[in-house]
Order: sequence, then C-alpha cells, then structure tokens
Amino acid sequence: MEIENVAEYLKNNGIKPSYQRVRVFEYLIKNKNHPSVNMVFKALLGEIPTLSKTTVYNTLKLFAEKNIVMVINIEDNETRYDADTSVHGHFKCEKCGELFDFGVNENELNFDKIENFQINQTHIYLKGICKNCKTN
Repeated sequence: MEIENVAEYLKNNGIKPSYQRVRVFEYLIKNKNHPSVNMVFKALLGEIPTLSKTTVYNTLKLFAEKNIVMVINIEDNETRYDADTSVHGHFKCEKCGELFDFGVNENELNFDKIENFQINQTHIYLKGICKNCKTN
C-alpha cells in the first residue's frame, strides 16, 4: 500500500488528521505486522509520550468505521488491524503467533447458496504452523 500523504488520505476519508492519527496510520502501512492496540501503543509511545492506549483504540476503531483498516479477529480474545483492505486471507501460526497474508481469488470463491445476498465483508482465516516454525 503506497500513500504519499497520509494526512490528505485521512482527510479524504472523513477523518481529521491529528498528529496521533497520522502516526498510527503510518505505523499500520509501514509495519505490515497486523498489530493489536497494545503493539501500536508500545511502538509509538517513545515518539509520542502523551499517547494513551485509549487514543490508539479509538483511532483504530475510527479507521475501521471509515473502512480504511480491516479488523482481524482470528482469536476471540485478540483483535488485530490491517491497513490492507483488499480481499485477502490471514494465516495465524499457532506456535509463534505471527499473522501472514495470503492471496485469494474472489472469482473462485463459491457463493452459490447466498446468491442475491449483499456481502459487506469477507474474512478468510486459517490457523496452523508457519513454515519457519515447522522447520525449527
């Protein structure tokens, strides 16, 4: 995902581009690590000492409402975020906990049983052991 001016991008999506919001979104697009609120908070706290977890949570919630981030809920007790809102799948390694993106061909998905339904979101989650953990 290539965005030259994050503040302008946020404005164009109906979001007032405060410094904290810009930095949170920049973190998401630069670190494709599907972070949790806590991960974003810890990564940016050194740079923004006034940052709170509540601000990060509210910012990510706003981004999700404006459809500029995807909410990932592979586990019931864990919410992660992805700035890539294109249709793609996520694989979670049950050993190291890392999330990986994988491509999905929308044309090959079978939606026959829900013909004429309106699909607002598509989530494809897989769990297993990643190739790095499998070889170690």
